[in-house]
Amino acid sequence: MPNRGLYFLQRPAASYPVPDSGKEAIIGVNKFRLAKEDPLETLEVDNTAVRQAQLKRLEQLRAGRDEARVEAALNAITRATETGEGNLLALAIEAARARASLGEISYAIEKVTGRHKAVIRSISGVYSSEFGEEHEVAVVRKMTDEFEKNEGRRPRIMIAKMGQDGHDRGAKVIATAFADLGFDVDIGPLFQTPEETARQAVENDVHVVGMSSLAAGHKTLLPQLVEELKKLGREDILVVAGGVIPAQDYEFLKAHGAAAIFGPGTVIPVAAQKVIEEINRRLQEVS
Repeated sequence: MPNRGLYFLQRPAASYPVPDSGKEAIIGVNKFRLAKEDPLETLEVDNTAVRQAQLKRLEQLRAGRDEARVEAALNAITRATETGEGNLLALAIEAARARASLGEISYAIEKVTGRHKAVIRSISGVYSSEFGEEHEVAVVRKMTDEFEKNEGRRPRIMIAKMGQDGHDRGAKVIATAFADLGFDVDIGPLFQTPEETARQAVENDVHVVGMSSLAAGHKTLLPQLVEELKKLGREDILVVAGGVIPAQDYEFLKAHGAAAIFGPGTVIPVAAQKVIEEINRRLQEVS
């Protein structure tokens, strides 16, 4: 196989149009769906309380350590990173014994090397070639063409993966599909903060940020993203969310700024239509 990476990007994108178009029956997804889904029981974790507890533990840790010893250990890590001399693992263990935090140890290396940025790649043509000219696809393409005619550019969406959520398959599929449906698509790197996502959205002048959530961070990260966009004076940029999001969380997200939410089983062209409708509605509000 000449390019395995490209192949593994193509296969998810190529597989999604099959259930979306109804050519393949998936019981409970596109055939024999329940009229009313029973709500899923989920374990609710108060992320704010967990964060506050961890911050308190870090404060206690720093209050009881020898700061001079910690600084010396961290400086030794930075020097070894710069020169390539010394055993970083041994130096990191010594810093941990001095009660340096994992973040401090990582930053001692990062000051020299920088931080790795995992970039999400997308490809074009795969989704549309599998779906063909089905009615839903034709409708979306007509909407994006009309949008470009009226606004002078195509609807622009940024696909964002924030927090420690590294599940990027869904984000790749959405990016590929929306591009094939006539959107201009920007993709943020994995593990962005809400502040970084908002900054990229503003710099790229997108109409909407699509937040992909597959690790239960939506109730924390979406409100933060909305707030960061407000700080930058871009409340006009819409925020939508998609992924594994319990239905009982929808009202919370809408109350905190989500323009639309797309859960499991959503047909992508239908979601794209909804996004364009929401963009048009927002443009009318701010005009």
